[in-house]
Amino acid sequence: MDPPEKNSPIASSDSSNDDSTKYISSSNSSQRRVVKILVPISVIGLGVLILYLLNKNPPDEEIQVATKKNQKRELRTRVIELKKENYQTTIEANGIIKAHNEIILTSQVSGRVVTIHPQFEDGAFFKKGAILLELEEADFLTSVASAKANLAQAEAAHAQEKARSEQAKLNWEDLGYDEEPNDLVLRLPQLKEAVARVNSAQTQLAQAVRNLSRSKIKAPFDGRVIERNVGISQSISANTVLSKIYSIDYAEVRLPISSQDMKNLKLPEAPDDKPLEIILSDSLNEENESTWKAKIVRTEGALDQNSLELFAIARIPDPFGKKSGNPTLRIGQPVKAVIPGTVINDVFRIPRMAVRQLRMIYLVDRNNSTIRGSIINPINESEDYIFIKDASITEGTLLATTPMSWVPEGAKVQIITKEKEGAESTSL
Repeated sequence: MDPPEKNSPIASSDSSNDDSTKYISSSNSSQRRVVKILVPISVIGLGVLILYLLNKNPPDEEIQVATKKNQKRELRTRVIELKKENYQTTIEANGIIKAHNEIILTSQVSGRVVTIHPQFEDGAFFKKGAILLELEEADFLTSVASAKANLAQAEAAHAQEKARSEQAKLNWEDLGYDEEPNDLVLRLPQLKEAVARVNSAQTQLAQAVRNLSRSKIKAPFDGRVIERNVGISQSISANTVLSKIYSIDYAEVRLPISSQDMKNLKLPEAPDDKPLEIILSDSLNEENESTWKAKIVRTEGALDQNSLELFAIARIPDPFGKKSGNPTLRIGQPVKAVIPGTVINDVFRIPRMAVRQLRMIYLVDRNNSTIRGSIINPINESEDYIFIKDASITEGTLLATTPMSWVPEGAKVQIITKEKEGAESTSL
């Protein structure tokens, strides 16, 4: 058999198989080179990732070691020794000064205003009985004269009837009658009528005189004008509002007392109860150092339905200092009251800086230097201290005063003393 020709189909097939084999062999060689390169890179990257994770999340042993170091670093505190004392409770309350007797001044008669005196201006002071305003007197003088004339007529008629009655009795006796004369014979009904007319005339005269005096409107008490509502030549009638005034002998202030504070106070309830002395200060102007003495004289009869507080009424004598010379305490001025309460025995004074959130304090056992937390229940508070009464706390217990972010219960604590502070500052 003759060999195949060069360009025959069989020869072409053999040639293509050889090319394909060469291509596959070349491709496998390239993939092996890529794998050889990627494997070391992947190993290195995985090692870097593991190292990063270990640094970020150390093993439990390292955490415990770090925690112990933090505990040693954080649980160092200054302390103060708690001592029992007798505490005078005080309650603070705020109120508004009010006049105890504020009234609407009205006229009892009608007339035309002819005179307004200086003490009847807005804000002016006046004395009891001082003339504030005058009405025209002509009509009142006419009424007085008319009443006097009516009285004179009634008195003349009474005198005539009295004479007739006496004459009738004499005539009856002259006639020799044995029985007693009756009232008609003696004209007693006419005499009584004449007496009644005299009494009526006298009453009318007294009314006219009173109306004349009422044309001069006088102050009912020592006081001050809030607002005047009439002017010169204004015609007024009975019950016309002339002004708003109030007395100045004393002022009052309503002080709210919470139910929690009531247990520490003994407030007067009955009129004969002893008043409770308090001190007032200006809550509007903090720079005003003036104080005023006042007395709680009574309490309101019921709790406020909104706040469930009891309002105590305190009285301030001479609020404008007219007699005492004290600084002026104005009506409507807000004040702060300091009310002394009862004395509570065996109380601990806790500085506010030592109280943490949720009313937590930390106590240090002086024997084994361990720390524990205790939640307190204040019985009273001031700006700098909180006062407690707790049977579980003994006198001489140490109170931690240094702020600490994390305090494990029962942990050991190092007490910072002045000597240690001095040594640390020297080493620095």
